Amino acid sequence: MYIVVHFLVTSVFLTALGSQNRTVHFVTEFILLGFHGQRKMQSFFFSLILVLYLLTLLGNGAIVYAVKWDRRLHTPMYILLGNFAFLEIWYASSTVPNMLVNILSETKTISFSGCFLQFYFFFSLGTTECFFLSVMAYDRYLAICRPLHYPSIMSRKFCVTLICMCWVSGFLCYPVPIILISQLPFCGPNIIDHFVCDPGPLFALSCVSAPSTELICYTFNSVIIFGPFLSILGSYTMVLRVVLRVPSGAGRTKAFSTCGSHLMVVSLFYGTLMVMYVSPTSGNPAGMQKIVTLVYSAGTPFLNPLIYSLRNKDMKNALKKALGITTS
Repeated sequence: MYIVVHFLVTSVFLTALGSQNRTVHFVTEFILLGFHGQRKMQSFFFSLILVLYLLTLLGNGAIVYAVKWDRRLHTPMYILLGNFAFLEIWYASSTVPNMLVNILSETKTISFSGCFLQFYFFFSLGTTECFFLSVMAYDRYLAICRPLHYPSIMSRKFCVTLICMCWVSGFLCYPVPIILISQLPFCGPNIIDHFVCDPGPLFALSCVSAPSTELICYTFNSVIIFGPFLSILGSYTMVLRVVLRVPSGAGRTKAFSTCGSHLMVVSLFYGTLMVMYVSPTSGNPAGMQKIVTLVYSAGTPFLNPLIYSLRNKDMKNALKKALGITTS
């Protein structure tokens, strides 16, 4: 479905581009206001974001290390989790370092190409995360609903294929919206009241109204968000039906515990995404947009390793072993 949508929109874009003259951009750089205000408040945000980022690198890096070196975790579920943790490191790194530099900077500028490059990597990695969450839900569906066929279906080769598809598909989705937005004329002002290059503020800065481009972008956002989300919902609906038929209360508790961590991550990530990108209206105040963006760009990558490690006995033991912590 994603490939078909991508092909159709690409065809429309190439046809439209062939009938237009080259667009001239008057703006060569943007100013990201970020968390502007009193210096004391900026220092607070800098310290908070820096601590979150360092803990994100440490937590997700520990999971990657544990999955790589502990042979007991060389199963599809943990291989997916290790790749997801690796993704979270890059997802946070696509915006947070620039965010920290922006807080300390006096000029707070970012070049035109740098803005759209950040836009591309941030949204591509976010899209990849949506696909990963969908694949991880499918893995739990197979493990609980089809346990006898799970080893033959979710083989190591198939697992690696799914991982590669997540990465490739995630980075193929956003070139078209980014090219379309970058072709809009930006003749000033060039001030973005945000700490990342986001489509909403960019549309607001364009010299001309572009309803068709906005529609394409919001359609892309809706498909990318709701496609994997509906897949996750379908997987867990079938899981719930099977679990409720389990006669043992202990069996039901174990099954729900297996899926609980993933559901918490899905709820946190998708909840903030839908607030920001599903509705085509831009009525959310700038302060609200910054807080929500901060939650899913820096907060969720920090919380994910905590959620997975604290609720998973095998992961906790592997992390203790990797960190050289012995238990009596």
